[in-house]
Amino acid sequence: MQILVIGGGIIGLLTALELAAAGAQVRILEMGAVGRASSWAGGGILSPLYPWRYPDPVNALARWSQGVYADLAARLCAEGGVDPEWTQSGMLMLDTSERALAQAWAGRFGYRLEVLTRDEVRRCEPALGPAAGGALWMPEVAQVRNPRLVQAARHALLGHGAVIEEACEVTELRVHEGRVAGVRTARGKFVAEAVVVAAGAWSGLLLAGLGLRPDIRPVRGQMLLFKGPPGVLSRIILGARHYVIPRRDGRVLVGSTMEEVGFDTGTTAAAREVLLEAAFRLVPALRDFALERHWAGLRPGSPSGIPYIGEHPQLAGLFINSGHFRNGVVMAPASARLLADRVLGRPPILDPLPYAL
Repeated sequence: MQILVIGGGIIGLLTALELAAAGAQVRILEMGAVGRASSWAGGGILSPLYPWRYPDPVNALARWSQGVYADLAARLCAEGGVDPEWTQSGMLMLDTSERALAQAWAGRFGYRLEVLTRDEVRRCEPALGPAAGGALWMPEVAQVRNPRLVQAARHALLGHGAVIEEACEVTELRVHEGRVAGVRTARGKFVAEAVVVAAGAWSGLLLAGLGLRPDIRPVRGQMLLFKGPPGVLSRIILGARHYVIPRRDGRVLVGSTMEEVGFDTGTTAAAREVLLEAAFRLVPALRDFALERHWAGLRPGSPSGIPYIGEHPQLAGLFINSGHFRNGVVMAPASARLLADRVLGRPPILDPLPYAL
């Protein structure tokens, strides 16, 4: 079976890997460089932020993915030679105003969630700023270093015989008698029995010519990267609106803004100041770290954060795996498996109905 996957972010890469591992002939078409858009820009936290605030279909994808991520990271490292640095850091959430809701959610989905006092929080993460009080603690939450994850997935995919076409923008979906027949690009036509749209924030534009299309819009997020000695910070910290993520090598990510500015990927001085203030308030030691980078990425926003996963209802052979908003990395393994199940006609890992267009 010949399948085209449009989009080379983590959703497209893992979807392609699922399909290639099942024996399909897969070609990825990426308009830029593989993994350099939203997948590269994000934080790599393997949990939704304050997850009880999200609909059940988001949590179902996240829960399934969390159960396989450690093994997936190890397999990708073995196959691709790049370690995604899966690390069980745990996540401290400093907003405890929804304690009862959080505990009910944790019991329903089978998560370990603890309520910590101010002193317990200090013992859990001594680097926290003095304003921190109690917190909700999820010790099982892990992270990956998402740039390394996409590199590992790319190498593993090539090992399965897939073809990756970079700087290859799709300009048109080719349709014949109610069925997708391939795509047109600046390099010419590509034929396929199935086409998967996993183009992130650009998915809505690509599908704009169809009668029914997913409601996907770009939402810009700006982030900062600090560099310092390893070990200063060990936990993921989630404040009211911002988060801090420690990496193994001492780098620390701080994010993120939420901006409706279309497809503008520029950074702003105003966002930089907001993120710096949040960083120093949450972890004062970051004042002594070097500010290494400031960047922005575009999330594929959807109305409720629930991604679209499945076949287009009006065009046979056209499949969509997009609209993951802030949770693309954590939902990626389950989204890829579910989409592959739909393409290949296998029993689905989850009820596909909530993700239908």
